[in-house]
Parts: sequence; C-alpha cells; structure tokens
Amino acid sequence: MILSHTALVLIGLLLAAWTLAAGWAILAARAKERRFEAERREALRLARMVDESPALPLLVRVDGRIEAPPQLAGWLGLGSVPQYLTELDGGGDEGKGGGLTGEQLAELTEAVRRTQKTAAPFRMVATPRGSRRSLALRGHLADPQVSPGGAAMVWVFDFSDSESELVKLRAEAARARGDFAALVALIEAAPMPMWFRGPEGDLRLVNSAYVAAVGAASAEAVVANGIELIEAADGQSASQVARKAAASHQPAERAVMATIAGERRMLRVSDLPLGDEGIAGYAVDVEDMEELARSFRAFREAQRTMLDQLSAGVAQFDAKRRLSFVNQPFQRLFGLTAADLSDHPAFEHLFDVARENGRTPEVRDFPQWRRERAQWFSASAPQEEVWTLGDGTHFRIVAQPQPDGGLLLIVEDRTEQLQISANRDTLLRTRTATFDSLFESVAVFAPDGRMQLWNRRFAKDWGLDSDFLDTHPHVEALLERIGARLKRPPLAKAVGDAVRGATLERKQTGGRAALADGRILRFTGVPLPDGNGLLAVLDITDSQKAETALKERNAALIEADAIKTRFLANMSYEFRTPLTSIGGFAELLQAGLGGSLDAQGQDYVADILTSVARLGEQIESVLDLAQSEAGLLPLAQDKIELLPFVKAIVEERAQRIRDAGLTLDLRGDRSAGRTTGDSRRLARAIGHLLDNAIAATPRGGRILVDLDRNKKRLRLAISDNGPGMDAAALARALGGLKVGSDGKTVERRQGIGLPLARQLIEAHGGSLEIHSEPGQGTAAIVELP
Repeated sequence: MILSHTALVLIGLLLAAWTLAAGWAILAARAKERRFEAERREALRLARMVDESPALPLLVRVDGRIEAPPQLAGWLGLGSVPQYLTELDGGGDEGKGGGLTGEQLAELTEAVRRTQKTAAPFRMVATPRGSRRSLALRGHLADPQVSPGGAAMVWVFDFSDSESELVKLRAEAARARGDFAALVALIEAAPMPMWFRGPEGDLRLVNSAYVAAVGAASAEAVVANGIELIEAADGQSASQVARKAAASHQPAERAVMATIAGERRMLRVSDLPLGDEGIAGYAVDVEDMEELARSFRAFREAQRTMLDQLSAGVAQFDAKRRLSFVNQPFQRLFGLTAADLSDHPAFEHLFDVARENGRTPEVRDFPQWRRERAQWFSASAPQEEVWTLGDGTHFRIVAQPQPDGGLLLIVEDRTEQLQISANRDTLLRTRTATFDSLFESVAVFAPDGRMQLWNRRFAKDWGLDSDFLDTHPHVEALLERIGARLKRPPLAKAVGDAVRGATLERKQTGGRAALADGRILRFTGVPLPDGNGLLAVLDITDSQKAETALKERNAALIEADAIKTRFLANMSYEFRTPLTSIGGFAELLQAGLGGSLDAQGQDYVADILTSVARLGEQIESVLDLAQSEAGLLPLAQDKIELLPFVKAIVEERAQRIRDAGLTLDLRGDRSAGRTTGDSRRLARAIGHLLDNAIAATPRGGRILVDLDRNKKRLRLAISDNGPGMDAAALARALGGLKVGSDGKTVERRQGIGLPLARQLIEAHGGSLEIHSEPGQGTAAIVELP
C-alpha cells in the first residue's frame, strides 16, 4: 500500500517533534545533574563545617525523632545516635554507663517541648553518666527550611576544659568570699567597737558594737554622718590622731573618756596603720577593770573566810606593822580576845599580849627577843622557828615577808604531831623486836635500792656485819658481800633481781642460793603496799636433803618399774613359743590326725584351744602394755570407719551378752566419721572397755554404746548401769600391775584391761576418761582424732 504524500509529511513532523523532545529532555537532565552535584558538594561542605565546629546540632522533631551527627553519640558515651529523644539515657540502665541521667533527660525533654510550643529558647548544662565531659545545650525553634512543622534545634557545646577552669575559679572565688565573710562576721561579732578609716581619716566601715556605742540607727548612718565614738582630746580629734599614726607608720594607743549608753567610761583606743589602705582602730572598755578590782576584794574576803576554817593560825600585818587580819585559830592559839584586836594592834603589842597569856617561849631578855622577831618584816626569805611553851605546847612559826612591806605569820600547833611521832617511834621499836623474833630472815628495801630494815637472822644467814648493815647499804654493795659467801658468786645477781622486781617492777620473784659452807637458802622478793620491797630468806638445807633423798628413792622406783616392764616383755615372748606349740598340737588332735577322739576327748581339746586363745590374748595384752609403757609400741595406719568397726566388736561379744542376760544399745550412724590407726590394737582397747562393762553389769542390766563427733574429735561412750566404783576402786582399776610385797613377784590388781586400753588409745593420739560412782554405774569416754 502506498502512503499518500500528506501522510508522509505528518510522519516526518512527528519524528522531528519526537527528536526535539528527546534532545530537550537530555539537556534538562544534564542541567539537573549539574545542580544536584553542586548541591551535594555544598551539603558535604556544610557537613564538614558542622563536624569541625565546636557545637553539634541535635534536631528534635515534633514526634520525638531526633537527627544528629555520630560525633554526638561519642560525646554522650553511646554506641550510636538513637532514633528518639527519650532514648538519650542509654536505655535507662545505670550500671552500663553513658547517656544522660534520668533527671537531665527529663529536663531536656521538658525544655524541648516548651520550645516547640512557645518558640522560647532554653539553656542547660549536662554531664553524661560515667563521664567528666561537660556539655552546654542551647535550644531554639528550628528554621522551617531546616525542618518544617515546629521542630526544635539544640546545639550541644563541649566546654569541659573551660568548665574545669571555671570550677577552679569559682571555688577560689567562693573561698575568698567565705574568708571575707568570715572576717566581716568576726569584726561584726566583736564585742568591742571596731572601725576602719580611709587614708584621709574618714570613717569607711564600723561594726555593730560601734553603732550601739554611739547610739546610731545603722552603720551606714554612722559612716555617712561621720559620727565619732572618741571625743577630741588635747585639741586633736580622733581622725587627726589616726592620720598622725598613719603618717608615722606606728600604732597609736591612748586612754580616753567616752560616753556610752549614757555612761562615762574609760576606753583604751588603738589606731593601727594598714599601709596605703587606711587605718584600722578598736576601743577596749577598761571600766571593767574596776569591776575586777571589786571581784578581787571579794575574793580576798572569801580567802580570809576560808583561812578561818584552817587548823593553823594565820595573821597578816600591813606595811605599818599593824595587824590587818587574824583568823579564829590564831586567836585561839594565842588566847586573844576581841578587845585585844579592836584597834588593829601593832606587832610588838601583840607579842606582849601573847606573853601575858603564856603563849611565847620563856626567854631571858624578852624585849631583845621581840626586836629580833620584828626584823622578820625586812627579811629576804621566809623565817621558820619552833617555840616550846611552858605547858608543853609546841608551836611551828613561819614568817613570810610580803611584797608590800607587810608580814604573813603562820602558827601551827605541833603538839599532837610530836606525840604521834613518839608513838611511831614506839611502834618502830616494837616492829624491830618482832622482826628479830621471826624464824625467817627478812630485809626491807626502798625503791632507790637502799636497805631500810632487817633482823638479826638476816645478818646471821648471810654472814654480814651489823656495822655494815647500820650504814643502810645499797643493794649493789650488799650483793658484793653476799657474792663472796656463795658457792657460785655470779648467782648473787639473782638476789638483786628479786629486790628490783619487788621494788621497781612490783612483782614477786625468788630463787635459791647455795653457800660455800654447804647451806642452801631460798629467797623471795615481795612488793609491799608502801612501795618498798621485802626480801625474805629461809634456810632450807635440811628440807633440801630430805628432797634429795626422796628423789633418789623415786628414781629407784622408776628403775624397778622399768625392770618389771622388761621382765613382762621377755616373759611374754618366752610364753608365746610353747603356747603356739600347745595350740598347734590341740588343733591336730581336733582334726583327727592323732586318731579319733570320743565326745569327752573332743570337749577336752576344745577347752585346750579356748584356754590357749585366752592365754594368747593375755600375752598379747601384756606385751602391748609393756611396749606402750616403754614407748616402743608399733602402730599400723589403717583407715577405720568407726560405726562398722565398733559394730563388729559388739557382734563378737553378742553371745556373751546374751548369756549374761544383758541388753546392749548401739547408737550412731555413718556420720560418726572415720579415723586412722592400728585396727587390731584399737579393737583390743575398745574390746577391753566393753568386756569390763559386761563383767560389771548384773543380769538384766543395760549397756549403752554411743558414737558421736564434733568438729575435730570422734567420741565413743560405753556406759553401764552396774554397781559402779568409788574413787579408790577406780584408781586400783586404772593401776594395772604392781610389784609384790617381796619386790620380786608381780601381782595383778584388777586386770590389765583398763591400763592397756588407756595406753593404746593415747598411743593413737586420743584420750580415755572413766567416770564412776557407787550405785550409778560406770561410763568410759573415748575421744579419737
């Protein structure tokens, strides 16, 4: 089909239009690409600027979503920037660290919400958890071009370095303000008026005491009106005196009168130059000194009242030698009346009255004696005399010259004291006689080591001269004399140690000393209540000889016991060989190797074997006892479970218990524990205890075996309700074997069961205790490690 010309033209026009549209689209796309590339470079540049800026942006949208650079997550101690504002606390886990605290996040959330609603900016400071970084947050409403819809833009600044400096400066400023406030408070609280003047002498600062003293309304009023506390004196005002002190750079002090609260009072004023800053001043009210003087007079009156209560007489004379004070004891001692004291008599007249009353010593020239006593007023040191009166009264007189020219006279009646001293001398003589009659020799030493007292026997025992002891020698000199008489002179030091221990260390020590002549002395140092020390010495020569004889006899008994032990051991070995042969032949006969036996023969052979076994057991027991006493008992180291072990021992004796008509109660469980030891010998020891209980319990009786343990020990108790034993019987039961009266044969007291059991248990590191009372039964308590 052939297209018409018009159709071809239309097709050509369409193709041209399509080509033009395609070209225009390509050009437009390239233009957009270039704009997009330019915008991308601008965005990268802006992002780089944000990364390099000291602040990081945090965009908070209305729905709580946030946008921020990753660097902010590092500042907050988070792994990444969360999606929502409420997640800036790191998930709320206090233990993980990082993120804002709950209080800081709540404050930030509230501030952002307020900014989104009211467009009000805000500021706050935050410190992430577990970090020392200080962040400043500045928030405002975001530009609509940045985020339309009312989002908030928060800029976060890191000012950690500035914050540390700021904290330091704030601390220093706070300290300075505190010091200044303390100083101002101290000046303000001072009870005395204080002020500060400028270099020109004008008042700049006054305290409350100053304001109260001048009766002003306030400190500001005082400073504004220049109200002076100190009145002008000698034509100079207080300001002029202060400037003069500042010019001389020297403090100025003066006493002036001032009116305070309507009263005229004396003040001591001081002006203190403070360089170019000004002059400080203060005023001290010395009017109170008068009050102190009045207090002193009251004190003197009280003192005189107190002197009236003393037993010693006290009289005080003034510089004119007239009596100014006398207490009641002085009046009584000298027989003075109120008339004698009415006109404050002179010193000489008072002595005349005392002479008339017989209260002065009898002297040949009384006027001269009185004039000599009047010289006490001018003496340079206290004077002391003893007056003996005609009636036997003894006065001790002390005259103390006073700085004002007066005299203080003190009189003490020592009559009773001298009587007590005489009685003391009598007691001392009685004590000396008592010391000399003692059987022991004694000596008393003072803390300085000197001998104070001794008896005649002390000198006799040590061979010392009385003339030497009369010098009250020091302990070191005494030891030299004693050492020369000892068999070993260096041992004299032990005597000195006993004396020093009693006097200085206040403890009792002692010892023995052998003399060269063969005597033996026992000495003991005893502290006395008055601080001295007593050395008691006893001659124990005879008792020492008796003790030596007893020791020799005891050694002989020990040797005899050792001979007995060796004898038993040897005999045990000697018995074992033939006993083994007897038992072996009996077993052959029982087996029929020697021919058949009738029933009676079989009974005889069985009795032989039983006796051989019992005798073998006894020999083993004797051998173990001998070896244990000699310390030569060999022990195996077996692991022993206590409950099965004891149960097996009980079952071995079950037939005997039934034959005896007894009941046995075994208490314990696997918790009783285990021990280590020789199972054969330990079984023998416990078996002996159980055999004794079986033998001691009458028919119908009861035996209790109880197993227990504590933290460190295993405990086995075997008790019965038999007749029991008294102390003597129990001692015999524990004694075992003894040497006969002829010294050769060996006798058995109550068998060897208990002694052997004790030896075997103690060899295992345990202990055995036997408790028994007549009528109450017997209990054996074994403890093992």
